[in-house]
Amino acid sequence: MPGTETAVFEGEALARYGFGHGHPFGRDRLKAFWDEALTRGLDDRVHQADPETAQRQTIECFHTPRYVAEVQRISEKGSGFLDFGDTPAFPGVYEAAATVVGSAVAAAEGIMAEDWARAFVPIGGLHHARRDHASGFCVFNDCGVVIEALLRDHGLQRVGYVDIDAHHGDGVHYGFEADGRVWTADIHQDGRTLFPGTGKADERGTGAAAGTKLNLPLKPGADDPAFFRVWPEVEAQMETAKPQFMVLQCGADSIAGDPLTNLAFTWQAHAHAARRLRKLADRFAGGRLLALGGGGYNRANLAAAWCGVVEAFTERPEKA
Repeated sequence: MPGTETAVFEGEALARYGFGHGHPFGRDRLKAFWDEALTRGLDDRVHQADPETAQRQTIECFHTPRYVAEVQRISEKGSGFLDFGDTPAFPGVYEAAATVVGSAVAAAEGIMAEDWARAFVPIGGLHHARRDHASGFCVFNDCGVVIEALLRDHGLQRVGYVDIDAHHGDGVHYGFEADGRVWTADIHQDGRTLFPGTGKADERGTGAAAGTKLNLPLKPGADDPAFFRVWPEVEAQMETAKPQFMVLQCGADSIAGDPLTNLAFTWQAHAHAARRLRKLADRFAGGRLLALGGGGYNRANLAAAWCGVVEAFTERPEKA
């Protein structure tokens, strides 16, 4: 089993993925997390890794070449929108999005190489981007690229993906809907009340992948007791999957007080998810566990949630 070190990717290049003019996904999100991490002394408990930028062929593990070329073109233009109005272009948006992907892939590669056992990339988890278009603040889907790279480059046959962002991870779900090697469990606000309007409980995967996808939609206002009621279903899904690598999308917009959503978790839900998935990763995946920040637009909430995840990753093994 790999060592117990946890890597956290942090740096100005990663913070460049953000939008100006009062957009909820601003460039200050990384600083909000890292300032809190420093206050808690987490910098002394983790390996600080520098951001990396993905090459085009890596991005095309998941995305179509035509779409990647379109992002490059719009990035050079530096204006307009990459979707229907949520995801504005800016000069260098291609490079910023490629850095999110590159950092997530580097984190996963470091885990596979046993440079560290677990890793956290705070500006990541862009789970709405589809293979051929942007969506919901997400230009490139780093989750999808990481999963494809694990399947293609490392020959893994079972990857587990857990998503606790308030929004359904539609880009991941539909990107792998028919792929039985990818097992997902997604706790989110009911799509009838929140973007992107997907993630019904009966969406369980298609064809040979039927049953490999689990959606757990919750009503607006669902709090920690609601989270803890459905959480055992997540663990049961992952125990059935017996994944060789685990990915956690730990969006903090599911915490009470987020300006864009209506769930009411506390940061303790995120810490619990990280702690329990760490145990499952130790059982099935040789400890291999990657967390990606995802959404979260209340800065105090995202700082508390993501620090809770890192603390769970760095606890002594007997507490995990």
